[in-house]
Parts: sequence; C-alpha cells; structure tokens
Amino acid sequence: MQITGSALRALYTGFNTHFQAAFDAAPASFGQVTMVVPSNTKQETYGWMGKSTQFREWVGERVLQNLETHDYSIKNKSFENTIVVSRDDIEDDSLGVYAPLFSQLGMDAKNHPDELVFTLCKNGFTQTCFDGQYFFDTDHPVKDATGAVTSVSNYGGGIGTPWYVFDTSRAIKPFILQKRSDYKFVSLTNETDANVFLRKEYLYGVDARLNVGYGLWQLAYASKQTLDETNFAAALSAMRSTKNDMGKPMSINPTLLVVPPTLEYTARKLLNAEIISNNSNVLQGATQLLVTPWVS
Repeated sequence: MQITGSALRALYTGFNTHFQAAFDAAPASFGQVTMVVPSNTKQETYGWMGKSTQFREWVGERVLQNLETHDYSIKNKSFENTIVVSRDDIEDDSLGVYAPLFSQLGMDAKNHPDELVFTLCKNGFTQTCFDGQYFFDTDHPVKDATGAVTSVSNYGGGIGTPWYVFDTSRAIKPFILQKRSDYKFVSLTNETDANVFLRKEYLYGVDARLNVGYGLWQLAYASKQTLDETNFAAALSAMRSTKNDMGKPMSINPTLLVVPPTLEYTARKLLNAEIISNNSNVLQGATQLLVTPWVS
C-alpha cells in the first residue's frame, strides 16, 4: 500500500470501525451499581452526599431541613491504551493481523469502568467514603430520631472470601462513575510526528478522563462470613432495617448479590435451588446475581 493522506484516513476509519463495533457489542456490568455523573472540571465535590429528608404533615409553616453536608470530592484521572502499527506493515499490506487488536481495544475500553468500579468495591474495607468511615464498616455515624449519633454497620465481618449485596433500584447508586471525557479513538500519523519520522511507527489509541468514587454506603453491604442462608439472610435484614438521619426507614431493597468466580456455584445454589439441606429454600430468587473477577 502506498502511504498517502487518503490511505491513512481510510486506515483510521477501518481501525476505528473495528474498535467501535467491539465497544458497542461488549457487555459491561458497572451500570448496575454505578451512577454516571458528567464532570466539567478537574474534580467534583458531592456535598449533598448522605443527605436524607422526610415528609411531614404541613401544619403551620414549612420546616426547613438543614442537614449536614459533606466535603467528599472525586478528582478526575486520565487513562490511555495505545497500539503501534509499523509503517512496514502498512506498505506490505499486512494489516489483517491488527484487526483483532483493535477489536480487543474496543472491548478493553468498554470493560475498563468494570475494572475501576469493582476494584473500588473490593477496596471498600480500607478506603473511606463521604462520612469519613471505610465504605464497608461497622460504625457509620447516623443520627436517630432524637438527634443522637448512633453507629450503623454495613459490614458482616469474617475472614473469608468477600461477597456483596446492593440496592440497585434507585437513581442514586452505591458507586459513582465521574466522566470528564469519554473514551475516544485517536491517532498520531502525520509524517512530521516524531514517532513516524524517527521510528516509522503510526500510533492509534484510546484515551479517557474520568474516575470512580463511593456513593451511598447504605445501598451496599459486604461480608467475609461464609456465604450461606444464615449470613445472606442477615445481610438482607440489615439492609432493610437501615434508617436515615431522621430515624425513619430508608426502604432499602437489596436487589443484587455480587461474588467472585470462586463463589459462583454457592451463590447460584443459594439463589436458584428450590431445596437446600432437605428444606425449602426461602431465599430462592431473593436477588439477582453478578459474578465478576474484579472483586476476587
């Protein structure tokens, strides 16, 4: 192939087509537990995080609910993934070998938020959220109906393989994906570019500017206890019993159990079997199931 401007444009279009087709077709799981928030600056502050309100009978004037605010911020980060194409391969029409690479690039871009979000989930035992506590912790500070601070747990303890339960039914989610710039396919192919002039290399890649952070801990529960009927039921009960700063139930509805591959069989049995240990399985269909290697 003779390397001309039109040939390089056609090459870009072909590579981008492979990338975009794979990106569109690849499955992604992060959306189930993640609230996507657009960003217009280098970081965003979520001062409203943790606020809760309640309705009351309107007697007299309105009661202004001046609730505590938090200084929880997420700073955007830049990410990239780049493929090098040799000028010799272009001249020799040896481009077929690159098509799978650009398809893989598309899949990697689609799955990258999964890696970020579920790695954040896995690290929730040692990283803090908006209230200054670890995301999964035994002593989140919550005010009761009298205004006294009490400790609330969304962590079941234990020393085994962690598993997680989430309420994914709300507009606000357990995690935040903050997007400054979405995944974009770019190239560096001008003859005057240093990579082309010095090394005969044409660069094609994808970059994005974003980051992830913790949303409401009340919508999440983690345990390192054995995944069985007793501990799973305890997790569901703890979530449904969660109250807001006004002492009213938050009506948490656990909808999703997330496990690593090593717990997949146990989780499927727990959620799908009609009989367990010669007894009816009252937890059958209690939640949906998501298996992801990123929480391993």
